[in-house]
Amino acid sequence: MNTDPPQTPLPADAPGAAAAPPPEPLTLTAAAALAAQAQQAQARAATAGNLESTLEKVATQLLQQQRSDRRWRIFFRLAWLLLAASVLWVMLSRSHVPAAGGLRHTALVDLRGEISADSLASAESLVSALSSAFEDPGSQAVVLRINSPGGSPVQSGIVYDEIKRLKAKHNKKLYAVVEEVAASGAYYIAVAADEIYVDKASIVGSIGVLMDGFGFTGLMDKLGVERRLLTSGDNKAMLDPFSPVNPQQKAKALAMIEQIHQQFIAVVKEGRGTRLKETPETFSGLFWNGEEAVKQGLADATGNLEFVAREVVKAEDIVDYTQRENVAERLAKRFGAAVGAGAVQAMRELAPLK
Repeated sequence: MNTDPPQTPLPADAPGAAAAPPPEPLTLTAAAALAAQAQQAQARAATAGNLESTLEKVATQLLQQQRSDRRWRIFFRLAWLLLAASVLWVMLSRSHVPAAGGLRHTALVDLRGEISADSLASAESLVSALSSAFEDPGSQAVVLRINSPGGSPVQSGIVYDEIKRLKAKHNKKLYAVVEEVAASGAYYIAVAADEIYVDKASIVGSIGVLMDGFGFTGLMDKLGVERRLLTSGDNKAMLDPFSPVNPQQKAKALAMIEQIHQQFIAVVKEGRGTRLKETPETFSGLFWNGEEAVKQGLADATGNLEFVAREVVKAEDIVDYTQRENVAERLAKRFGAAVGAGAVQAMRELAPLK
């Protein structure tokens, strides 16, 4: 065992202390290595800084994009709701009755254009307007102003029947005023009036029924096109334009339109009564000017809307009950299905929106 006391090392500057070896000088290679390490450290620091800055920019841009998307979603949802509200307003306004304040007036309903189920001259539109006109306690009589070449016999028949019903229910008269033309189905409706007024140059009449179409069999033969038609019934392809005319089917079609023609004739005779001066040409499909129509009893006298309101109805104030299509309604028809779907989706999504 060593019992010697531990020796305390002497300071370097103490007498008798051993001198420390001097540091070795740096070589060029070592200096270059140190410089390279320093440059790498700086590059790593710069890369880290750039990465942090890039991540910050990306996060900021994502946040801005999310905010922008959120604003656009809100905008489109509100736009859908606004459009849906406009459509609803149009639908409700169609049943609105013009406010006449109970004052005495002549009620006006316009019949313009082709009479068909998908036009403003449809039975639905006309009957709704006529009902409002008859129901108003201030209306002294109703004037149906006509400018139509006719159209669907079905739609015309519905309007004719409703006019007869409304006249009996409300004990009010209806006068027809023809402007340019009241032909075919339009004249069918006109004979429901108590009196028909025309202009001297109006076109009136055309009491007949037609069914038209085209035949392409000759053209198909020239082009070398063969018609291949399969049916499960002998008359399923009746009046097919790409097949030759079948005499039996043609006879059936003629019988059908002749029956409709007889219905038309019966309505005219009922409406005009003894005023009608029937000739062999009356129900031939011919039409006449207003002056001649009065002579033949197809109309009662010449006169316009203002004349009838002033001299016949004795109520010069005129209130228009005609249902008219506006811009919002056209949009509703064009985008009706899309609006409904969009409105439902918008209402569903607005609930969780914050």
